[in-house]
Amino acid sequence: MVRGLLCVALLFFTVAAHAETWPDKEWAKGTPLTGPAVDALDTYAFPARDDATRQGIRTDALLVIRDGEVIYERYAAPTTASTPHLTWSVSKSLMATVLGVAYGDNRFKLSDPVARFYPPMKQHPNVTMADLLHWASGLDWQEDYEYAPLKSSVVAMLYTRGRSDMADFAADTAAASAPGQLFRYSSGDTNLLSAALKGMLGHKAYMSYPWDALFKPLGIRNATWETDADETFVASSYAYLTARDLARVGLLMARDGRWGDQQLLPKDWVAFNRQPFDKYKTGQDEAVPGGHWWLNKGASRPWPDAPADTFAALGHWGQALYVMPDEHLVIVRYGDDRDGSYRHNELLKRVLAAVQP
Repeated sequence: MVRGLLCVALLFFTVAAHAETWPDKEWAKGTPLTGPAVDALDTYAFPARDDATRQGIRTDALLVIRDGEVIYERYAAPTTASTPHLTWSVSKSLMATVLGVAYGDNRFKLSDPVARFYPPMKQHPNVTMADLLHWASGLDWQEDYEYAPLKSSVVAMLYTRGRSDMADFAADTAAASAPGQLFRYSSGDTNLLSAALKGMLGHKAYMSYPWDALFKPLGIRNATWETDADETFVASSYAYLTARDLARVGLLMARDGRWGDQQLLPKDWVAFNRQPFDKYKTGQDEAVPGGHWWLNKGASRPWPDAPADTFAALGHWGQALYVMPDEHLVIVRYGDDRDGSYRHNELLKRVLAAVQP
């Protein structure tokens, strides 16, 4: 009898320790992190800033959520808790999350050809929605940034000859390989997904769909998503959210697509997002690609000090949304890192040390 009572008490304690807390208008506040490990986290994430040269780690925001409660939050001016920050390529995972709602509404199947929804892709008739979500369209895309602008497909798409209709620019790219056979990171693939979503919904519904399908159900009130001149959301790059609002997306993903008592994303969609793409080659990028999210998978995990189930949405100059389901952690990091010195693993290692009891 005593042993049985102890087991019940232990079960109650475990459930209570990880009781589900959901943000309402604001996030609940948990016990703030303190101690030497927190000081070490601060030292790494918020060193003295060199505003003249923009060198070194330049964190704008760092937010840690545990069990649905804020336990650490810090900002560097001019960013504040109410500042919608440019997410850069975190936008790609946001589009994947929006598409997950459409998938749950039976708007498309992963095996559907993209041309079904976006006619300019008829010149690439075998490219499927799954291929785009794996960054495996087979298109001859050059994802070079300011370091090689003359040969960069993404610079041309965002800023020069492709900027008025970015999906059309991507669709007009020649094929380099068969679709689905090779991971090749591409902002063009993501903007083709955005155009495909518009084709599924029609223009009027599409223009409010990220808000109707995702942002409003999550309580996100201050999001901006830029479009190109063709009124297609620039899903590759130009979504702006506060750190607290982006963390809501992380909590949704941490809990397998469920928000409160609503299964907003199908569980099989979240499982697809977190499944490594089998045509990926080790060392191709800073993490392992899943379904438009980044994974800490493989024999040589990219973030060895983080749990293997860690996954993330990542963006240029240090933007990141990290999700650690088993640790009940969601971490948002915004930055302005220009020299490449920031390391995901180092930050995650220090956060994990700071949250240890």
